[in-house]
This record gives sequence, C-alpha cells and structure tokens, in this order.
Amino acid sequence: MTREQVTTNILVIGAGPIGIEVASGLKYAGADYIQIEGGALAQTIYNWPGRARFFSSPERVAVAGIPIQTNHQEMITREEYLAYLRNVVEIRELEVSTYEKAVSIERTGESSDHGFHVITKRLVGGRNIFCSRIVFASGDMSFHNQLGIPGEDTVYKNTGLNMIRHTLDDPHLYFGRRILIIGGKNSALETALRCFRCGAKVSLSYRKKALEKEHTNSRLHLELSILISKGYIDFYPQTVPVEFHPGLAVLKNTDDSLKETADLEEIETDFVIVATGFHADLTLFEQIGIAFEGDERIPCYDPKTMETNIPGVFLAGTAISGGRQTYKDFIGTSHDHTVKIVKKIMGVENIPVGTVHSRRYPFSRADIESKPFQND
Repeated sequence: MTREQVTTNILVIGAGPIGIEVASGLKYAGADYIQIEGGALAQTIYNWPGRARFFSSPERVAVAGIPIQTNHQEMITREEYLAYLRNVVEIRELEVSTYEKAVSIERTGESSDHGFHVITKRLVGGRNIFCSRIVFASGDMSFHNQLGIPGEDTVYKNTGLNMIRHTLDDPHLYFGRRILIIGGKNSALETALRCFRCGAKVSLSYRKKALEKEHTNSRLHLELSILISKGYIDFYPQTVPVEFHPGLAVLKNTDDSLKETADLEEIETDFVIVATGFHADLTLFEQIGIAFEGDERIPCYDPKTMETNIPGVFLAGTAISGGRQTYKDFIGTSHDHTVKIVKKIMGVENIPVGTVHSRRYPFSRADIESKPFQND
C-alpha cells in the first residue's frame, strides 16, 4: 500500500487538553499545521476511571478561551470533560486526525525548508509527514508503572480474569470481594473510597509510614484516615508487594528496624489495583535528539519559548515532565505554553487560552507548592 505524503509547516503530536489548546492557538494565528493523536481524542483522559472527578477546578482545566459550565459548579468529571473537549474541537473547528500514531521521526537536514520526516500509522495505512516544526503535546502518562515482581500477570484460570490491575475500571466489579490497593497518593485513595462505598472489603498498602496529608487531596485524606482509624479499611504502612499468587498478595515491610524473619506478610485478596503511577513514552524524543537532564530524564527546553535543544521542536503541557514520577506539571500550569509557542512560531500574541477572561487568574507550579492561605 502506497503511503500518503503530506507537507505542512507545523505538526502537533497529541490531542489532549493542551494539544487541543495549541492547535486552537495555531489556527487563531493562521498557521499551516496538522494535528495527530495516537488514540481517541484526549485518550489519556478517556483512560481514567469512569465518573472520576478532577482535583483541579473547572477554570484551571478549561482551554482555548472556552469556559466550563456544569450544573453543580463543582469539579468536573471525566465524562463531562470529554464532552467539553469535543465541544472545544467543534467550536474552534479544529481538524484532529485521531488513531494516527507517530512511529518514527528523523531530521532531513538543517538546510531543508521541511526539516523533519515523521512516519505515522493509521487505522488503515499511514502517512509520511514532512514539516518544519514539531510540537510535542504527548503528555506523560503513556504507560502504567509496572512493579516487575513475580505474579504481576496472574490470571484466574477458571474465569480468565486478571487478578492484578493498574486502574480502577468500575468499582461495581468488586462488590462483595476483597481488594488490595497499592499506593498512597490521590488515585489510590480515591480508588479505595469508591470500592469501599461499592461494598468491597478494602485493604491499602503504602510504602511510607502514613498517608501524607500535604501531598494528597484534603477530603480524600480525611475520609481515608477516619475509615482506617475505625477499622473499616485495613492499612498496611511501610509495605511493598513482592509477589502475587491467585487470591494472595505477599507484602514486604520496608521498616529496616524489623528482623528479616518478620518482614513478610501474606494478605488474602481477590483482586489488586496497583495505583503506582505512569510514565511517558520518550522514544520519539530520543529519536529526534532531544537532550535530557538528571536521572528523571527531564527534557531540555527554553522556558521562554518552549523550544528544545533541537531548533523547531517544542514541548507543551505535561510533555515537559519527561520521566519525572512526582507530578508537578498540570493542565492548569500549562496554558502559557501555548502562548509562548504561538508567539515564537507565528509572532502572534493574545490568543485565547484557559477560560474566559473574567475567571482567568494567574496560576503556576509555585501556587501548588506554596502553603495555602490560613486565617490566623
């Protein structure tokens, strides 16, 4: 099958919230661009558990100058946000080629007007895309973090059901069953609460001494702490799983003060949800020659323009996180990426980003890391 060949000025890789906002800004500025997304529109959001709620407020996750309105004026759900993003694409009349995945990138020479050759795969066939600039808006949640321990692929032979899962699909599946949650951050806490409320017998294993109030949602932390203290949810602090067997998880205590003979504990459980985070796919970054810093492999870029060490290659959204495992970059802290990229490429400023002006307020990583206002 002959591959289609197309030429464009800018290729946007990724169509999550910030990828959509970048495309909207480029169109507003009159740019010639193509946008591709390896899965469905906003595939990462789609992969979230059903009816999951954002921790960020609606005005922080709104994009392209279009506000989010809900009938409850509270945090938006996964389903509501997906509907909102579809509306943004239609209102801004953006063209997104979904289910088109970039599989390789090469530089064609600095003297070429179109310095990059990107090969893609589509549902049928694929394309050769030649472009002058690339914007990576590919996020940082491409793959689940695997534990790499025996039994992680345990399947119940009688039913074919996986014992170990990495995300909550529907808590209804665990009604009347025992479930062990591995992790201690927001996703683990929310999973534990939803399964408890759905009638599951819930246990929680966390590698640290206690759930960290300063690093988790205050409501989730309070509710979990109450349920644990009253014995409704079993808590295994300072433990990590070391192997799984059908109906059984083996935990190792991470407290060095315990004797080796006493640091293993067997937990009877029907299912396990490993809520230990995700990591980015950095393959294309490596192919094109983006430089990285530190053990977490943070990609190098100019914070004033979002351009990497490769001229013409830009990063937007949580793609700047690289291999970082502590979440410091969010939708709400990334709106300025669109502004900087469009200004650098097109020389156009004042493009619509975030929500409407009346509800737009400065927000950055520093606001998340600083202590909240306290009325003394």
